[in-house]
Amino acid sequence: MTAYEYLLSYHIKPSVQRIAIMDYLLNHKTHPCIDEIYTALCKEIPTLSKTTVYNTLKLFVEHGAAKMLTIDEKNACFDGDVHPHAHFQCKVCNKIYDVEIPQNLSEAESFRKEGFIVEEVHQYYKGVCPECAEKGLMNN
Repeated sequence: MTAYEYLLSYHIKPSVQRIAIMDYLLNHKTHPCIDEIYTALCKEIPTLSKTTVYNTLKLFVEHGAAKMLTIDEKNACFDGDVHPHAHFQCKVCNKIYDVEIPQNLSEAESFRKEGFIVEEVHQYYKGVCPECAEKGLMNN
């Protein structure tokens, strides 16, 4: 699915900027922040501003086309993969990885029995990634 089709599937009116930003999110699984997206795209789209990137990402999140991650207290990062999954941040290299998790229906079911309606679950893990561990780079 192209970024254009992806935006339409979430009822977002495609524009040059929106298509470029969504395409970046879908093709770069690095969980970029606003500055990273702006820096990557401003050469292609000279009229792009950080405010446009911010407002566009906010629109994507509101429509469910992207997720905002707050795993790092300093920066909000964004993920174009909206299927349920967890995130792992390496404390050494700071990369954020997608981590598959088994769906724990009993946990959500227990909330439902008490009258809660669970709409979102955020799971963040922090530690040392396999690549840094293999190199012996430990966070002390």
